[in-house]
Amino acid sequence: MHRPAGSPRTGAGKLAAAGRWLLLKALGGVFVLWAVTTLIFFGIRMIPGDPAEAILGGPGSQASAEALAQVRAEYGLDQPLLVQYVMQLGRLAQGDLGDSYSMQVPVSSLLAEQLPPTLVLAFLSLVLAWILAVGLASWSMLSGRGAAAVSSGLEIIGAAIPHFWLATVLIVLFSINLGWLPPVNTGSVDGLILPVVTLALPLAGFLGQVMRESMLNAANSPFALSARFRGETERGVLFRHALRHAAIPGIALSGWAFGSLISGAVVVETIFARPGLGRTLLGAVTDRDIPLVTGVALVAALAYVVVMALSDIAERLADPRVGAP
Repeated sequence: MHRPAGSPRTGAGKLAAAGRWLLLKALGGVFVLWAVTTLIFFGIRMIPGDPAEAILGGPGSQASAEALAQVRAEYGLDQPLLVQYVMQLGRLAQGDLGDSYSMQVPVSSLLAEQLPPTLVLAFLSLVLAWILAVGLASWSMLSGRGAAAVSSGLEIIGAAIPHFWLATVLIVLFSINLGWLPPVNTGSVDGLILPVVTLALPLAGFLGQVMRESMLNAANSPFALSARFRGETERGVLFRHALRHAAIPGIALSGWAFGSLISGAVVVETIFARPGLGRTLLGAVTDRDIPLVTGVALVAALAYVVVMALSDIAERLADPRVGAP
């Protein structure tokens, strides 16, 4: 059968489809960054206080009216709000994140210092959450109805646990009572364990529910029944056939999960006194540090966009039918 040139099934058609997909992802990412910038710009100005005071050291600095007026003129804070908004968009379009009001250093240098600890924390938490989710779902599938009921209960409880409560319990148990792990950041591997577990357990509960349901559907599908007829054991059906198909919904959720881990880092990094974007953002909001808040939000949004794109690619690799015409 003759296929027209440029058909999605031809090499040129596939390349064109991939180009359109990348273009749509890029446009979507630009829209997300613009939306985040807009929400942060107008949202932080609703917080009571004067940004000029934050630049001069906060309300306790007792800055004179002349000094406040000079700072407003220097930073453009005396301009109408829409003018300030357009000016900020122009600076961001040129890659200029500005200087932090509270720290008087370039925002880009602060982000370069604080981003890696948060990314490491989020990545390790996502890996641990996947290990726990797959392990719990696999155990429930291979161990009967009783295990499935226990697994379901653990997943529901895990998904409902707030980060701040879990962090407190872990500190009391493993740091204060047992003395096994440090309650705050020490710069070593053992200082990462409790923060990673705090972020991973609730996410593992959510992913576990998705994985267990997907595994159940995959285990009852025609290809699994065919494998059983060929003499495959239940363990073989699960790990050789069902697991790959069951992982696809979880892969699709990994981008969202990574974004939720970055947002959860605000609480976890504060409780465990860890460096990172979370603590930086909390301090910047408190100080009305507009450039730093905007920079942190943009970097977090960019990381979310990139991880979402990577999860889409991984989903397509796991199942080529995804996105196929």
